[in-house]
Amino acid sequence: MTTDTEEPTFTIDELAARAGVTVRTVRFYGTKGLLPPPEIGPRRVGHYGREHLARLELIEELQRQGMTLAAIERYLRQLPADLSAPDLAIHRAVVASWAPDTVERVTRTELERRAGRALPDADIERLTAMDVVRFRDGAYDVDLGLLRLGVRLLDVPLSQEAIQAARKVLIEHSRAAAHELAQLFLGEVSQRGTQDVKSLSAHMHPLVVQALLTTFQRSLKEELGEWLTESGAG
Repeated sequence: MTTDTEEPTFTIDELAARAGVTVRTVRFYGTKGLLPPPEIGPRRVGHYGREHLARLELIEELQRQGMTLAAIERYLRQLPADLSAPDLAIHRAVVASWAPDTVERVTRTELERRAGRALPDADIERLTAMDVVRFRDGAYDVDLGLLRLGVRLLDVPLSQEAIQAARKVLIEHSRAAAHELAQLFLGEVSQRGTQDVKSLSAHMHPLVVQALLTTFQRSLKEELGEWLTESGAG
């Protein structure tokens, strides 16, 4: 469903399906104040927006990291109340970066449940091309950290070739940045003990990821802004 401004909205059932949780979970988070209340439309039906979905995904990611409900409440209280869906997605990406790789083997039914939508064969092929899922021995190996991003890319009006080219650019440049940053930081502790190296890894990993995401987001906005201005589309 969309509003007059074409901003997608969801019923509570649609929101739960998109996030891969139950309706009961959504209501529970709402009563705890972790999710803002929905907008009430005709027939007293509540409608949730992209910000609700992004916040719900952030909460679920925090839970996967082992945070208690009280810790999640404290974390969310520190965030501005009016954060946009893209900004919330950045926070979730930073939190997800703390975890090891989360590849699981699932059935087609479970894959669709995790994706929050039906996945016809064409979508499975695109997710496979993006290296989000791999079919092996009658089941799917899925990178849960990438699944929701991959599912969203299914609706982006880009060709498969463009998405794969973008993935290649991101991998090449992120690896180069990671290598240079690692050399820089490790040089700072090369003469110190093992504990200092472990401490550096524990503290710098999420900070560096957040810095890279924030810098990239700003740079991308500037590039797109310049392109829109030059093309007269802005």
